[in-house]
This record gives sequence, structure tokens and C-alpha cells, in this order.
Amino acid sequence: MPDVVVVGAGIIGAACAEALTAAGLSVLVLDRGAPTSGTTAAGEGNVLVSDKEPGPELDLAVASRQEWPIVLERLQADVEWEPKGGLVVATTSLEPLQEFAGAQRAAGVEAVPVTSAEALELEPLLTPRVTGGVYYPQDAQLQPVLAATALLAAVRARGGEVRGGVTATGVRRAGMRVVGVETSAGYIPCETVVNACGPWSGSFASAAGTPVEVLPRRGMILVTAPLPECVRHKVYDADYVGAVGSGDADLQTSTVVESTRGGTILIGSSRERIGFDATIRVRVLRDLAAKAVGLFPFLAEVPVMRAYGGFRPYAPDHLPVIGPDPRLDGLWHATGHEGAGIGLAASTGRLLTELLTGEAPHIDEKPFRVDRAAVIGAAS
Repeated sequence: MPDVVVVGAGIIGAACAEALTAAGLSVLVLDRGAPTSGTTAAGEGNVLVSDKEPGPELDLAVASRQEWPIVLERLQADVEWEPKGGLVVATTSLEPLQEFAGAQRAAGVEAVPVTSAEALELEPLLTPRVTGGVYYPQDAQLQPVLAATALLAAVRARGGEVRGGVTATGVRRAGMRVVGVETSAGYIPCETVVNACGPWSGSFASAAGTPVEVLPRRGMILVTAPLPECVRHKVYDADYVGAVGSGDADLQTSTVVESTRGGTILIGSSRERIGFDATIRVRVLRDLAAKAVGLFPFLAEVPVMRAYGGFRPYAPDHLPVIGPDPRLDGLWHATGHEGAGIGLAASTGRLLTELLTGEAPHIDEKPFRVDRAAVIGAAS
């Protein structure tokens, strides 16, 4: 019998499972599809501190940025880790961006103001309309499927198990305690279950009789044909920060442009709450393309190779849900990271493991607790 069953084999579930097995626990990871094939496969691989305002999520992001190299050293795997830094630029007034960066610096983030000339030195192909920006040397990138796969490989190497194509349909209780998980492949006894189902976390929590307010939020990305090196950093416009923090259900787009090791350019980003509707909307893709060309004019001549999208787990207060469920002993949650799951995964796995094993947490866990009004109150 495993000590822990982790439901969900995306980056968050994989990071939790890896940290738990590193702490000596036996772990079984379940996923209703192929491992890493859901939200993780639709991610850009961002490990960012630049897009978060001071507060608990930024604290988690800074801790996770420090944790990722430690995890990767454990894994000894090539996940295309690139600590290349990020550049946020403005084409109008710099004042809002400078104020935001000032608040981040006060919270311990490296945020370096740059002039328009310095921005063009960092990214020579930027539009000359750029009025300046802020450079964030802590921003990094990795390949999310490679990272999640490496985490799950470590779980297996330590005696854990990963099963794809198995749907967890609920938990079995003895009074107010978990004694196992019900699945499409039968009952699995265990004392601890971790809900790491991403945008499907709300459904699993409801099936367990402990509803949480985690909803899907749709995002789209364009991928260009491979090019010689032409975009050196993760580059986005100042509007991106506002879109990340918005709770608006309607479509929002902002410009995000970055290269991959294979030479393709990833262009985002969009956000809209439309349930699990996976329809490709051409107007969204056109909006992304037009805004990207506005930031990097050379992209107007570059063919788009494909587009893809995914659903991100959205919590109404924009904070992840990490920790034990007070309504059911043995049920834990690690979800609600929305589009920041890749970056926040390393510290999420460590924090959940610390809490589960009784170690002192490396970061304040209280803002991410399950029993907060935005998560439980909204779901009841």
C-alpha cells in the first residue's frame, strides 16, 4: 500500500510526488490520461518573478526560483533550463511599470530599470517605439514536459509508481478520514490522497465531498517556424502583469514573446473563462499575432507553424491552494496555480512535503491554506 496517492501527473503532481519520495515516502501517481499530457503540455515553461506583485504568490515564486536548481541537481536531467532573464517593456508611459518594479524591489526582487536604448541593446529587434522597460535577471525558462517527465522518472527510480489512463473518481472514508481512493481501475487503499488535478481539481474535490473553487481558465499560444537566434529573453509588454492578476472572465490578451532551444518562437498570451470549451478561436490567434508584431515587427514575415491551448487551474483570489483539507483527514490539495504552475512547482512540492511530514515549512503556508473563503466559501 502506498503512503500517498497523488492524483494528477502534471508538473504540480509530479513535483509533489518527487519531493515526497525524496523524503522517503512511497508514492503512487495516477492520471486519467497520459502523464504530463494536460495543462503541463500546453504550457510555455515560464519560471517568473517579474509578473507578480508583492505578496504571498511572489514570495512563493522567489522561493521556487531558488528551489528549481536544487531539484534539477537532484534529477540530473536535461529539461532545457535557461536562466536567461526577462524584459518587460512599455510603448507608452513608463510610470506604472516603474512603480510596479519599485514595489517588487522592496520585496527583494532584482528589477533593473532600462532606457529605450538599453532595451534595444538587450533585444535589437524590438520596435523602436519602446519607451523603456525593466530587466528581471531572475526570470528563467524550462521545457515543462521534459521537467515533469524527469520528476516522474525520479519517482519511479525511488520505487514509486506512475499509472496513466486511470481516473480517480473519489475517495473512500472511514468516518472523517481517508482510507483509500476509488478509481476506474478499482479501489486503492492509502491514508493520504493529494488532489493535484489542475483545472479538474474542483471536480475531484466535489467527488470527494470536499468542494473547492478551482475553475478552468483557457489560454492559447502560437508557435512560429524555427529561426536563428533573434529573441534573447522572455519579452512581454506591461499589459501582461494586469492580465495575469485579473479575475475578468472575458477574453484578455497581452504580448509575450520568447524563443525555445529548438529555435521556435512562442507567442502568447490569452486568458478567458469559458469552461472546458476547447474550440480554437481565430480571433484570439489574430489578436495574439497582431500584438506580437507590434512588439517585434520582424515577426510579420515569420510563418506560424501551429497553435495550441490549454486549461489552467484558476482560484478566485489568484493564489494556489496548498495543504490539508480540514474537512477530511488525509485529503490534501496542490492546485490553483493558474498559468504559473511551472514556475511555482518546485516550492509547491517542497511545501506540501514539509507540511505532510511535519517539517518546518520553508515559506509561510497560511496564505495558501484550503480553508480560506475564496476557495471553500465560494464552492459551498
